[in-house]
Amino acid sequence: MHHTSASTLNLAHAKPEIRLTAAAWIFMLLCSLLPTILLLEIFHASTDWLLPARLGLLGAALALSLVVKWIRPLRGFFFILIAIMLTELLMNWVSAQPFWVSIFGRPDAPFVQSMFSAQMTRLGVSILMIAAMVALGWTRQRFYLARGDLRAPAEPVAWLGINASEPWTRLGRNLGLAITGGTLLFLFLAGRPSAGVLLQSLAYIPAVLLFATLNAFNEELTYRSSLLGALQPVLGRQSIWIAALFFGIGHFYGVPYGIVGVLMASFLGWLLGKAMVETRGFFWSWFIHFLQDVAIFWFMAAGSITPGG
Repeated sequence: MHHTSASTLNLAHAKPEIRLTAAAWIFMLLCSLLPTILLLEIFHASTDWLLPARLGLLGAALALSLVVKWIRPLRGFFFILIAIMLTELLMNWVSAQPFWVSIFGRPDAPFVQSMFSAQMTRLGVSILMIAAMVALGWTRQRFYLARGDLRAPAEPVAWLGINASEPWTRLGRNLGLAITGGTLLFLFLAGRPSAGVLLQSLAYIPAVLLFATLNAFNEELTYRSSLLGALQPVLGRQSIWIAALFFGIGHFYGVPYGIVGVLMASFLGWLLGKAMVETRGFFWSWFIHFLQDVAIFWFMAAGSITPGG
């Protein structure tokens, strides 16, 4: 009799957790790039209505959380998704204004000018996202905007060869070098730039380092620490996968293109989220991301060079 009661209590406790997890996954997928991809790639339909539809859905979810008790823990998550959409919409509008173009240039300008404009836009989004998280009453530690414990032990992952005793000082360094090396090899095989072009592109290295620094910060802040700050206290390690897939789907139109790009970015997002949660800080996820971005932006700079020009 006592055993049956305990099982019933465990089941009652599990049901809200399962519902919360399912709701978080559903809202993440609906608010990710996935609906846009499906409409464009399969149905070749307009996506103009998606943003107001998403905002309406999230507004309804926030209203629902006022009366439905079990969904209330996701209120911060809904707020963060709204903040991401509205801040990106605002900064995209600002970046199209004449005053912005006169200072930072147009998106179709040469490499340095166009990338500088893009990173300033994303930095604006990051600043607004920090303001949104502060408005929620979160501390910097809640959304991981702290160095964290760089020597924290990593949770073991047998299939990746990560042992229980592995400190993030060693794992972060090794992952950064391995991911960056793999990215360089992929970019070289995909683009086959000549030695002359690669040598010419070395002149862009100071700009590449600046852009990699900014891009890694902006993406980690907007698409990882904000989502983990909202979900990790509610769903635990499940939040790492939700943030990772949101990040990965957003790279469908990146390099590499399509499903391969989504899988690669999602795996990277999982590793970076793992680093952020286990060290309770920003450093290793930013550092690994930064190293990979150095390789990517270097090859983007090389691609902007006209051979013999």
